[in-house]
Amino acid sequence: MSSEYQSLYRKYRPAAFSEIIGQRHVTQTLANAIKAARISHAYLFCGPRGTGKTTTARVLAMALNCVKGTTAEPCGDCEACLEIKRGASLDVIEFDAASHRGVDDIEELRRRFQFAPGQTRYKIYIIDEVHQLSDAAFDMLLKVLEEPPAQVVFVLATTEVHKIKPTILSRCQRFDFHRISPKELQERLQAVCKQEKLQAEDAALSLLA
Repeated sequence: MSSEYQSLYRKYRPAAFSEIIGQRHVTQTLANAIKAARISHAYLFCGPRGTGKTTTARVLAMALNCVKGTTAEPCGDCEACLEIKRGASLDVIEFDAASHRGVDDIEELRRRFQFAPGQTRYKIYIIDEVHQLSDAAFDMLLKVLEEPPAQVVFVLATTEVHKIKPTILSRCQRFDFHRISPKELQERLQAVCKQEKLQAEDAALSLLA
């Protein structure tokens, strides 16, 4: 990935619910729940790759920890939001279950729960590819979800929800992400090109989408 592409990717990565395309049924529900102070201790984001599950999890983390206060519209500019965007927040832990799937890995996470958030209101644990956990690791995760620590929010993400144990499903608020339509992707690409003063033919953008 070129540095130019990477910088554009970071520059235009959504930092608010309103900037996430194709998943309004998810983002609107999350925003409304935050406005009503109905924060779940565990969320399950399901859907194909590339639909915005991890991005939405990061925006949720900003919404809960923004210096403005818990808000459906995080500022994106305070220290807490910037650290989350950079992946540098000590209180937002992203965990890849595909490469850390054992019971010892979940036990290590559980040990961290004993400590209160260092700089923010909530500790957020984003567990990607959660369906890859071993049976023993799932059992330990279930124990955590049965007695969730205060000020801790879990976001579990999966592309294979049928592999998630029913006992885990029953303890999470589930959101199903849909494939983003080519039309929505093309419109987003057109907006980026306009912002960057780049010229691109509609046919080329349609092919990329």
